[in-house]
Amino acid sequence: RHAIALKPDFAEAHSNLGVTLKELGRLDEAETSYKQAIALKPDLTEAHSNLGNTFKELGRLDDAEASLRQAIALKPDYAEAHSNLGVTLKELGRLDDAEASYRKAITLKPDYAEAHRHLAVVKNFSFRDKQFFQMQALYHDPAISEKNCCHICFALAKASEDLEDTANAFQFYAEGNALRKKQLGYDKAQDSKLFEKLKASYPRMTENTFEPEIVDSETTPVFIVGMPRSGTTLVEQIISSHPLVRGAGELPFVSQFGASLAVDQTRVDGEALTTFRQQYLNALKKRSEGSAIVTDKAPLNFRFLGLIATALPEVRIIHVKRDPSAVCWANYTKYFASDALGYCYSLDDILNYHELYQDLMRYWHQSLPNRIYDLHYEVLTENQEEETRKLIGHLGLEWDDACLSPQDNGRAVATASNVQVRQKVYQGSSERWKRYKPYLNGALDCLGADSQ
Repeated sequence: RHAIALKPDFAEAHSNLGVTLKELGRLDEAETSYKQAIALKPDLTEAHSNLGNTFKELGRLDDAEASLRQAIALKPDYAEAHSNLGVTLKELGRLDDAEASYRKAITLKPDYAEAHRHLAVVKNFSFRDKQFFQMQALYHDPAISEKNCCHICFALAKASEDLEDTANAFQFYAEGNALRKKQLGYDKAQDSKLFEKLKASYPRMTENTFEPEIVDSETTPVFIVGMPRSGTTLVEQIISSHPLVRGAGELPFVSQFGASLAVDQTRVDGEALTTFRQQYLNALKKRSEGSAIVTDKAPLNFRFLGLIATALPEVRIIHVKRDPSAVCWANYTKYFASDALGYCYSLDDILNYHELYQDLMRYWHQSLPNRIYDLHYEVLTENQEEETRKLIGHLGLEWDDACLSPQDNGRAVATASNVQVRQKVYQGSSERWKRYKPYLNGALDCLGADSQ
């Protein structure tokens, strides 16, 4: 800002300010900075690319695609822009176009480890192809950085799994996870402490007499919570297939506006709850596209159900439950772009986190009777129509047949499941972990399906 004050027409400074604001999560301000940079210097390629990435995080994927294509038009050999365009196209469900963008990025930059990982996710390896050997060479390159080796390990794990080479897949998962855990420096004590604070703070929150005025014209949220990889994306895809519902994806707003309230870090009173409520609903309305009902499927909002139920008493809360062994394994085999999921990269950490999650959900069920609708992922996939009709009925919506074809829902999906949800609802995914039982030393055997 000092550089801009000294030289207001310094386009690069506006662009760099945008980078900083984006890292701080201030996306609207970042957008303004990038646009100012482009107004001053229309051929500033990095600003177009960064604006595209900001639009993507704001859920404005058509704008993201346009900005990234503009960056590529200015600089056709910009490998990062091609890869980022691939991510945007994948979220839009245009998987063939996404694959082409990743391939272009790798053609321009053959050692682009992150693009290799993205490509491995969207394609199916039926044999050891050119990309497989490229990745293998990168893996064996002594000069590869730990960050890039992590990307390559997850990519080779996916490829090996496609090729039914379970032993090598497990080895690459183990190595990739160890590298990611080292990068993030996760300590499970931090979550143990957080979950204790959440339970200790809720009774003090309820001491406030809070009866907000519920205005009919306000957007009504439906929260979809659970462990990551539990089926929350599929459930949102089903609900948002209804014509009255807008699926907004994983929104950061509860954590952004309310985390300090939920752990009693900020004084909780009627005024604070009103402020949180209005901040959340105002932010939600911007993502609603005019729909009266909007889903927010940030899975880790399960941590904040006390705050949500208190400040937003009109909301519906859907809790998606999945076989514990399956969901723990699904977390272990996924590279998450977010640094906030540090527990995912060690089986011991995942098991500990899952136990914390179960304990907290038991607490919320006791504290919030009849407020939480439990939906079992495996039951949903086995009895799709019956469970879907019950779910839509619980939300107070009239039945619509579109809810039985979530794979036809054309909305953008920005989560780790954005490839799977383009397929018809299928059974059996919760059995996948059993292929790896010989390598797990009984790590997941203690998690019976009834432990939830």
